[in-house]
Amino acid sequence: MRDKIAAYEDLLAWSVLAGCVDRRRAGAMARLSAREPHDAAKILARASRLREALYRIFKCVVEGWRPPEGDADVLRHELSIARAHQRLSARGVRFLWTLPERLTALDGILWPVPLSAAELLTSGDWARLRQCGGPDCGWMFLDTSRNHRRQWCDMQDCGNRAKVKRFREKQRQA
Repeated sequence: MRDKIAAYEDLLAWSVLAGCVDRRRAGAMARLSAREPHDAAKILARASRLREALYRIFKCVVEGWRPPEGDADVLRHELSIARAHQRLSARGVRFLWTLPERLTALDGILWPVPLSAAELLTSGDWARLRQCGGPDCGWMFLDTSRNHRRQWCDMQDCGNRAKVKRFREKQRQA
């Protein structure tokens, strides 16, 4: 399977889609990465390690296995970096954890990822974590369906392919 995040620019595009940064900040980060390509490559390598570790951790959660300590170490390391940048901010009468509005570090696009993963792992919502049943997918997703029986990451993609395949098999048998 081809890696769809093969360059820092791909990581930026994913970060925009995931809501980690807005397009304006992504543009600024792209310009910064062009000036510092060596640092951008290091951040991409960190992102890849984090993504792989999170996949294995969440796969273990889905299967009921104990996650490898090395993967937990990767998450803890990235989490410590992200937490070092968090600030307790007042929003009206409430307080919440925030990250800097202006990203000046190339790795700032990574910070929301370990924070979100840790929140999921400690929230109890991990019981709704599923792995897509598509034969060539493997994506993880949170099952927010009413009956908690969702099987695919996206009905328009993997779910549709599975239904078409099942339909064709029934027609062949008939």
